Amino acid sequence: MSKKVLIIGLDCAAPELVFEKFLDELPNIKKMTNHGVFGKLKSCIPPITIPAWMVMMTSRDPGTLGLYGFRHKKSYSYDVWIASSRNIKHKTIWDIISEKGLKSCVVGVPPSYPPKPVNGCLVSCFITPDATKDYTYPPELKKELEEQFGEYIFDVEFRTEKRDEVLEKTYEMTKQHFEVIKYLIKEKDWNFFTFVEIGLDRIHHSFWKFFDKKHPKHVPNNKYENVVKEYYKYLDQRIGEILNIIDDNTIVLLVSDHGAKGMKGAFCINQWLMREGYLKLKTEPERGARIEESQIDWSKTRAWGWGGYYARIFINVEGREPQGTVIPEDYEKVLDELIEKIKNIKGENGEKFDNKVYNPEDIYEELNGDYPDLIVYLDDLYWRSAGTVGYDTLYLPENDTGPDDAVHSEYGVFILYDPTKKSGSELQNLNILDVAPTVLSIMEVPIPKEMLGKAITW
Repeated sequence: MSKKVLIIGLDCAAPELVFEKFLDELPNIKKMTNHGVFGKLKSCIPPITIPAWMVMMTSRDPGTLGLYGFRHKKSYSYDVWIASSRNIKHKTIWDIISEKGLKSCVVGVPPSYPPKPVNGCLVSCFITPDATKDYTYPPELKKELEEQFGEYIFDVEFRTEKRDEVLEKTYEMTKQHFEVIKYLIKEKDWNFFTFVEIGLDRIHHSFWKFFDKKHPKHVPNNKYENVVKEYYKYLDQRIGEILNIIDDNTIVLLVSDHGAKGMKGAFCINQWLMREGYLKLKTEPERGARIEESQIDWSKTRAWGWGGYYARIFINVEGREPQGTVIPEDYEKVLDELIEKIKNIKGENGEKFDNKVYNPEDIYEELNGDYPDLIVYLDDLYWRSAGTVGYDTLYLPENDTGPDDAVHSEYGVFILYDPTKKSGSELQNLNILDVAPTVLSIMEVPIPKEMLGKAITW
């Protein structure tokens, strides 16, 4: 009988915390590392929730998927579209195994709204607008779950100073999610089960500065200093409950899409592009104005950017953008010039930034969708990119779109636990692209040659 596989997805779980700082207080996760194999899992570029989970589930890079974040340019216009399940054109693990007659249960894997048919069942993810929408497959599963567990909670508001409320609602959401997951594990027929809990990401972003003594805004001796650790302990407890209800024929993977670290500040990328003469506005914007809502003088603009955990830079190319100004013959010259200037961006006091600039053509197998011209990590992601404008400085001490204590790091976690074996060894050079081939290998399903990763051996 082929093995079953259960993936426990913890969005934003940080290897430094899971494998080092908190491990001795996480008995169930520690048992998995002691008996299984584990290691840091290199995320994709960029290391953000969308696209990273779908990179993991398809073994395709963001360029091949055509997913570069939550929002995207629309056909090289100046408009925006938001990522959803409709944009996933490549086969996921559950698509592939269904061709062999195997069943799946998928819960909360981004982006999975609106729900698509699966051979099994599906509950959509945090991008679901609200519980009035159809969010399950089959559709009648929604009523079944709500009768058992009440109105489904998809996410919590976390960019707020109301931290007590964030904490209360995150626990409420997480408790419900795990109750739903245990119910589905016990009541549904499945060969492959995968879920993603988004709560850890929200806890990191809301409470990181309270426990991290190296955080530039660390608050010593505060009532929130143990929040992050206690939430990890709570997750460990709920994971233990799951381990107790599965059989020895089920191999468990515990994974995260990326890690986390303290945020140093936000660098105003569009303000910088204005200072460098690439971006021109018709009128003086109010402080914190969104670039999309500002009066951009496209006739005098060569480049503009978007904010987030990383910066996306777009060149205003003649014949490509509606009001392009950079002639195609000058495109590479402008690109090289920008790369050099961005690499030399320094901190507010002249300190060196570890900036990384990627040309999508150099890092992706294919280029699909509306990709940026440059992908920028500011000071190795320690500084967010602020896309808003209207500042008299390039350096903001806080996030420009609401309170945020943490940024993403490019390594998540990977644990593979087989209850029938004992290894306890750490693996090196693990990549997010390797997860899907590993699952298929365990389930004795042929790995499609188009997949970019390889099965992990242990």
